[in-house]
Amino acid sequence: MERSTKETPALRIKESTLFKAALRRFKQNRLAVLGAGLIILIIFVAIFAHLIAPHHYDRQELRDRFSAPSIRYPLGTDALGRCLLSRIIYGARIALMIGVMIVGMQVTIGVTLGLVSGYYGGRIDSIIMRVVDTMLAFPVLVLALAIAATLGPGLFNVVIALGVIGWASYARMVRGQVLSVKENNYIEAIRAIGASNVRIMFRHILPNVIAPITVMATLGMAGALILAAAFSFLGIGAQPPMPCWGAILAAGRGFMRRAPWLATFPGLAIMVTVLGFNFLGDGLRDALDPRLKN
Repeated sequence: MERSTKETPALRIKESTLFKAALRRFKQNRLAVLGAGLIILIIFVAIFAHLIAPHHYDRQELRDRFSAPSIRYPLGTDALGRCLLSRIIYGARIALMIGVMIVGMQVTIGVTLGLVSGYYGGRIDSIIMRVVDTMLAFPVLVLALAIAATLGPGLFNVVIALGVIGWASYARMVRGQVLSVKENNYIEAIRAIGASNVRIMFRHILPNVIAPITVMATLGMAGALILAAAFSFLGIGAQPPMPCWGAILAAGRGFMRRAPWLATFPGLAIMVTVLGFNFLGDGLRDALDPRLKN
């Protein structure tokens, strides 16, 4: 017990030092800081959309149809006289909600199967990896479209379609990490004192692979937002009058000459959000893996 008591503070000091070093590397990456700032700003806008938006997202003023950007309507109005800025602000809430649900489903399925596959090995590993290979062999967009078409149009149907097909990459990555971690001596020691397999996997192995999972999930948010916007653009995702960025972009593409702002501003919102997650993900990867430091 005395030895354990002495080692615990030392372990905490080491973890604190590693965290400070990672934070320092992250702060030195200007693009990463910019990405984090953009994401924080978008999250703030999404949470307080009802306070920030100048109008309700579905408020129609037909006499103000196709109004150019002005003081009353900073980004103009659409074909129904709705404030485009308000719709984009409320759309941030929907975009983040969709991204979090999709990535959360992918991470849950992929990490669980990756842990089981890497820890147990043998026939279980072979079966899970063959399923992963099969999933990765299909084009993501085509398979997701097939599932979404089967379930029907709707926001949550798109979440299910994208969530159940994007887990394979997480499973393969986690499996590789588990194969490396489970060979450490402390895992053998924990197994020798009678710890259950579930406790070893989720209490002692999973914390050691959190860093790559976090990086992959952050970058996965960007891909999830693009795919969700693409589905809404095609009319399969969020249905009117819900202000989804992809649907707003699709509604404005027919008025590019008359009202170019209808397609320009929602496209910029998608681009900025995706760039923010990409910058943040790249920064986390460089900060959490010192070997990538120049």
